[in-house]
Amino acid sequence: MTATDASGGGPRSPLLATHEAAGAQLIDFAGWQMPVRYGSDLAEHQAVRERAGLFDLSHMAELRVSGPDAAAFLDHALAGRISAVEPWQAKYSLLLAEHGGIVDDLIVYRTGEAEFLVVANASNRHAALEALTARIAGFDATVVDETEQTGLVAVQGPAALAIVGAIGLESEPLEPLRYYRALPGVFEGEDVLIARTGYTGEDGFELYIAAHAAEDLWRAIVLAGEAHGLALCGLAARDTLRLEAGMPLYGNELSLDVLPAQVGLGRVVALKTKGDFVGRAAVEEGPAEGAPVLIGLTADGRRAPRSGYPVLDGDRVVGAVTSGALSPTLGHPIAMAMVEPGSADSTTLSVDVRGTQLPAAVTPLPFYKREA
Repeated sequence: MTATDASGGGPRSPLLATHEAAGAQLIDFAGWQMPVRYGSDLAEHQAVRERAGLFDLSHMAELRVSGPDAAAFLDHALAGRISAVEPWQAKYSLLLAEHGGIVDDLIVYRTGEAEFLVVANASNRHAALEALTARIAGFDATVVDETEQTGLVAVQGPAALAIVGAIGLESEPLEPLRYYRALPGVFEGEDVLIARTGYTGEDGFELYIAAHAAEDLWRAIVLAGEAHGLALCGLAARDTLRLEAGMPLYGNELSLDVLPAQVGLGRVVALKTKGDFVGRAAVEEGPAEGAPVLIGLTADGRRAPRSGYPVLDGDRVVGAVTSGALSPTLGHPIAMAMVEPGSADSTTLSVDVRGTQLPAAVTPLPFYKREA
């Protein structure tokens, strides 16, 4: 089981000692001590794009929803039509506030006819739990927080299938498993949820297991990965990987002040296929006139736009960068930004990079897409 730090520092990953032994640089992330890197951010990033990387995601929140009305409850509580999700299928969805702002973005796995696993961001664990608990009145269902009883690791990259297939999992064959599907499995006597999901833009698997068994699973993956150039990867590489893949991050692109349509997530909201749900009226009304929208930006050179840098259309500030980096894969600066709708149709804007206006081309997302 995940332990609470004796110094009162919050929950601990079941893999914390393993990270310390591997020389990881640790940071506080939503109250958890998590690896930001083991060595080189660039090397970790490239390993995922070219071979495979192993991530500890045990800080993510796992909320178990079960009961006869579980599907109907989640249809009411979330923006997606969760009742249409098939057993062992995953679905990306949004938890909205009444005013349409985003409380969190989530992955929902249907693990039984009346059982679902809702995976929320670490920083929104309590907000998501509180929102779901507040919305469950009148439904024959329960919500249980299993975060501190669960270990979660991800293997991402072209060699992920070969590595995960070599660790001794007892399950149906992994190769036919489609993206956003899952399988039940067993590892050394422990139940494992094997999901073909990820946050890197590469093929890969996310493995959910009891926290007390996470170290054994991690070691088995490391051993199987030796033949494939597997790298241990931290949060820094995860961030540049998801940025290249055009995936939004809560607290950067997503927040309570942003409606789904502003960030290209209108498709996630099931306005046509289900009835009322929390936030529906606000989503139907849409963002206020002039509300900023999300765009991609690319630039030349080596100076990367960073979160908060102003975006200009001519001499006028029209928005701000939400995420930016020098892309390790593409070799030039990339960024996502929230800008005025009129400027989203421009071909070229500029970013104020510490007093210098850096020309930036408006670019469709994602910046990077793996070959099929």
